[in-house]
Amino acid sequence: MIKRFLILSAVLAVAAVSIIALVGFLKINQPAINTVPHEGKYGIYAFDPATDKVTLIYSTSDEMYTSALRLNNHGDKFVFAQKIDGTSELNTEIFTIGVDGKNLQRLTSNTYWDLYPAWSPDDTQIAFISNRTKDFDIYAMNADGTDQRLLYDSGSHDADIDWAGDVITVTSGFKIWTIKGDGTNPSQVTNPTNAGQWGNANLPIGDYDPRLTRDGTKMVFERLENTSSIHGSYNIFTANTDGTEETRLTDTGYSQGLASWSHEGDKIIYVVAAIENQGKYDLYAMNVDGTNNHNITPSYFPAGFLCHSPIFSNDDSKIYFIGQWQQ
Repeated sequence: MIKRFLILSAVLAVAAVSIIALVGFLKINQPAINTVPHEGKYGIYAFDPATDKVTLIYSTSDEMYTSALRLNNHGDKFVFAQKIDGTSELNTEIFTIGVDGKNLQRLTSNTYWDLYPAWSPDDTQIAFISNRTKDFDIYAMNADGTDQRLLYDSGSHDADIDWAGDVITVTSGFKIWTIKGDGTNPSQVTNPTNAGQWGNANLPIGDYDPRLTRDGTKMVFERLENTSSIHGSYNIFTANTDGTEETRLTDTGYSQGLASWSHEGDKIIYVVAAIENQGKYDLYAMNVDGTNNHNITPSYFPAGFLCHSPIFSNDDSKIYFIGQWQQ
């Protein structure tokens, strides 16, 4: 009886060890569960579509200006706008930080609203929008924040700038214009029907957020075409910077925009903020001719995590964006 008990105990012990080993094997070999890192309310994130993983580069509890995250042409530094030392819009300042999340630098420090920064093609200058006079104008400064100066004043509000080649694009009068890198030779590029007509949306009919290809010859932008809803009905277009070959890429009428080109020039990424009355803030991608338009937002992104201002890394392998937590 004792011998039988000892044999049974040994068998049970071996079985227990085998079960523990099997559980350990399954834990080691089961697929990892992806999550979105969360520290402050805002952050700069890197998304790798090949692995479906997202990493946190920079985090802050201060409000980030979510309409402009720009990567320099060397591919190692961001420029962005963030509120600091207060909650007023006048506390919005320009910052740079490395793509590794190191070397945060504050470039502006004043009582004006500084926003929408864009790198010069050689990365030595940064253009930005500021209300240092009666309205918003284009200013420029050295990449370290020195020598801040007025670059261009259209006589009305200027916004939504980008800079590539010897071209700076700007939204003025709800139309898109170009100027040269030295602030001269303004030229109207787009002429949307009923530009400036208001409705229920928070902006009037018009063209917004032009973004240039790396050589400055083409741009992508969104056009607010219907203002009957509170979110507005936008579609995405491309055009040459001389105004020719304007091409519609979408006809969905979503609240969408802040589009950017891949560095290869074959893809466009953008944000869908809302579909009808349902908020989204998802990442979308499509070919430059509008085909293969689809949502690339990972399914594990929580509903309270909003994506803004997507841009490609220099090798197009990653997508950087500003993340905002609602909870």
